[in-house]
Amino acid sequence: MSHVFVHGLGAVSPAGWGVPALRAALERAEPVPQTDLLRPGWPRPLRVRAVPPPLTRPAFLSHPRYRRASVISHHPVAAALEALGPDAARAQAGELRIASILCMMAGCVTYSRRFYEEVLQDPSTASPLLFPETVFNAPASHLAAYLGSRAPSYTMVGDDTVFLQGLAVAADWLAAGKADGCLVIGVEEMDWLVGDALHLFARDAILGAGAGALYLRREAPAVNAIELAAITDVVPFSSEADRVKAAQVVRQQLPPGSPQELWCGSSQGRVRTDRAESAAWQDWPGARLAPKQWLGEAFTAAAAWQCVAACDAIRRGAVTAANISTLGANQYAAGARFTAGSTSPIA
Repeated sequence: MSHVFVHGLGAVSPAGWGVPALRAALERAEPVPQTDLLRPGWPRPLRVRAVPPPLTRPAFLSHPRYRRASVISHHPVAAALEALGPDAARAQAGELRIASILCMMAGCVTYSRRFYEEVLQDPSTASPLLFPETVFNAPASHLAAYLGSRAPSYTMVGDDTVFLQGLAVAADWLAAGKADGCLVIGVEEMDWLVGDALHLFARDAILGAGAGALYLRREAPAVNAIELAAITDVVPFSSEADRVKAAQVVRQQLPPGSPQELWCGSSQGRVRTDRAESAAWQDWPGARLAPKQWLGEAFTAAAAWQCVAACDAIRRGAVTAANISTLGANQYAAGARFTAGSTSPIA
């Protein structure tokens, strides 16, 4: 398979808008402050890590497609435009075919919840304007319309690992010549419904939200080349024992690492949840990073932050390569590897 290189990174997270804010939060190695999220029917609010408002109003919000769009459409386009950089204007001018793959687990929850709340309260007054934003593919549609893209635009739904599956699909598309470049974006939004669901299974987990984006192309950039060197099998699990085995399979399919390399995992700082992944990577010889510990549980968005943080570390010369390990919430384990200017083929 032809080589695939990372040409840009983007992020919107509880740390703020942009990769520099994400990097600063991870370098502080301190949890982002929690805020309250009202949960109807409960005397106490949920504790979450929400995305703060942008420091300035993003220019893309003046586009007609974003007049009524929800934040699950705002965050991915902000991350995508940061990743694309100058290529965003070239795509809008028709000079580049930019495909996009949006990956999500919970989907467009906020407007779905609002729509059904209004239906239950009084069906005759429920706003039909809310309905389009309840569709899983709404954010991908908005992004493609904003870029004027005629290249493929997919939405992939799954657990955290679907972001890595999206990278594999993007590599196939690029190898097949379906696009000049491909955006792979993980996105989740903040809503009490998701927080309540998470609370049922993990009472001490803190919900996060936001988006992360990688911009991939086949040709190597002139400087700071980062290659998507490998993606592991997507290993299913259905029990705690299978979960341990799945984490070990991912570990075995990636290189053993060196002191100059980074392991970027999906652990949350919670012993029970982290047990399988921690055991599989206990002998890792290099640096370690786990964005969820500081930013919260944001499913596919958190998996995207792992890749963004790892590629950012390679781009800055802090490490020579990075292994990604993602143990999904309820379905799969998967991994990936990024290297600095490597010429090894994609697995």
